[in-house]
Amino acid sequence: MKGELLMYTVEICHLYPELLNLYGDKGNVIALKKRCEWRDINVIVHNVSLGDEFIPDKYDIVFIGSGQSYEHEIIRDDLLTNKGPAVKDAIESNKVFLAISGGFQLLGKYCKTVDDRELEFLGALDLWTISSQERMIGNIILECGFLKNENFDGKIVGFENHSGKTYLGNGVKPLGKVVNGYGNNGEDGNEGAVYKNVYCSYLHGSLLPKNPALTDYLLETALNNKYRDFGPLPRLDDSLEIAASKSMINRIIKK
Repeated sequence: MKGELLMYTVEICHLYPELLNLYGDKGNVIALKKRCEWRDINVIVHNVSLGDEFIPDKYDIVFIGSGQSYEHEIIRDDLLTNKGPAVKDAIESNKVFLAISGGFQLLGKYCKTVDDRELEFLGALDLWTISSQERMIGNIILECGFLKNENFDGKIVGFENHSGKTYLGNGVKPLGKVVNGYGNNGEDGNEGAVYKNVYCSYLHGSLLPKNPALTDYLLETALNNKYRDFGPLPRLDDSLEIAASKSMINRIIKK
């Protein structure tokens, strides 16, 4: 396999990396990068922040992490006014996105605060968030049907810590069903959101280093979008990652 994939390149856009990096969200970009490099796939990471132009055709994967309300206020105008139309175009053109927690919320329609103010968000996905006094925090297990195959049971793990309750509208499916934990709102058993090739989640920890099957799913989708001849990703030895995931799942379920 060595050298066979050097003709392929994945270009990753990391949106607002210095502002949206709660709980080490940058680890998701590192996981995408390393799993390309281990296969000799070229990878370029573009850090795109306040005032920078967002160029949809340039990127294969777009990552947006999480911040607190303070950071959301800083970037909200830039996201909605400067980058918003291009981000929406990229989503509708089936570009691969991963959005975590606050980034997940920002792609939705609005967030209603605890003092009943309604903050407009991008509106790229039909979902909305209601702030709550209750904090949903702890380890979480999901079952993702689209990841199930003969080698993997579809379970992913992470850590959630949010007070916003998110609800999904028309055309938006959950990322997975909650096996243990709260999920989007602690009510309907859903976690995350999927629309076209946009994948959203409240899972920190970081999400992708703990879940190589999901990481590879995003990479494979992006590469097949870009290269008609790509096909499946060559498999890596994930025995350590799989053992760690199973250990964590067993520990959470036994509590």
